[in-house]
Amino acid sequence: MKIPVFDLTRQFQEIKGEIDKSVKKVLSSGFYILGKNVSDFEEEFAKYCGAKYAIGVASGTDALKIALRACGIKEGEEVITTPFTFVATSEAIHNIGAKIVFADIDLDSYNIDPQEIEKKITKKTKAILCVHLHGQPCNMQAIAKLTRKYNLKLIEDCAQATGAEYKGKKVGTFGDTGCFSFYPTKNLGTYGDGGMIITNNRQIAQKAKMLRVHGSRSKYEHLMHGYNSRLDELQAAILRTKLKYLDKWNEARRKNAAYYNKRLSIWEEKGFIIRPKEQKNTKHVYHLYTLRVKKRAPLMEFLKSRGIGTSFHYPISLHLQKVYKELGYRCGDFPKTEITAGETVTFPFYPELKKKEIDYIAGALCQFFERQK
Repeated sequence: MKIPVFDLTRQFQEIKGEIDKSVKKVLSSGFYILGKNVSDFEEEFAKYCGAKYAIGVASGTDALKIALRACGIKEGEEVITTPFTFVATSEAIHNIGAKIVFADIDLDSYNIDPQEIEKKITKKTKAILCVHLHGQPCNMQAIAKLTRKYNLKLIEDCAQATGAEYKGKKVGTFGDTGCFSFYPTKNLGTYGDGGMIITNNRQIAQKAKMLRVHGSRSKYEHLMHGYNSRLDELQAAILRTKLKYLDKWNEARRKNAAYYNKRLSIWEEKGFIIRPKEQKNTKHVYHLYTLRVKKRAPLMEFLKSRGIGTSFHYPISLHLQKVYKELGYRCGDFPKTEITAGETVTFPFYPELKKKEIDYIAGALCQFFERQK
């Protein structure tokens, strides 16, 4: 049996007729940039998240960069974030001229630890950029409390957590802004790049809208240096089609995760793996299903021999990346991040994954771990 770590074709085949129809409609319209599909999708996505405003941009990375600037973060000011995430998170901070400050994660959720955040706050700190990693919300109650205590801006990186909830409220609505990616592999992914910023603050929304079109309020009137970062009509039309299915797909992810957990619980009891733990008050939407294992490379090679695709995410923590050498971090500065980076394996996971495929994967893991006794 061949089971890829990602398979985007299964989902496409389910909705191919609707996608073809929406794409043809855009192509025949002759209108491809910031048209009705974008404005309608912005309205629909804001409503889905429970936010007042949504601003479509070209990518999740641009969403972060524009959100930081729209929140008033300036050159030289400090933004605290996690070292266990994709580089786009910290890259956005650097690219607006702000200073990246990392804080360690906790080992249960892999999300940034609020206690570690507080240790890093200085007079120069202006914002916290938290990441809802792998689809699991951060401890937003504790993080929001810090922003109030120290008068900080809060930007949520929701790239992996579209539809996730904390205490019954969608992620992206706890801070000043929420930033989303619609990269193809995301829970709500398009067939190219795309991103979104949501906010309940009218001034932030207006500034973000200007920043995405060269700092322009109206044609040929430029109030600030901005970007060329627009969600296009084709991607918006595709996303409008797919948004209707997002909750269904997220529930399928949750069911698959529960089945994985059931099949693999014996190996956690025996100490061979550490599986994901859904935190209290959260609705985890499982963008990824990861396990921590001691013998990662041999396991991945064994599963490959059985036709099972695996991957790992962020094997080199951001604080140890060469690009951030000037920040002065060293090995051992963030021990929980470094442990997680060295042990996590990503397993095949998508809404269309079948139980018999999870059974096959669990069986292969059983064969591998039996040999380790």
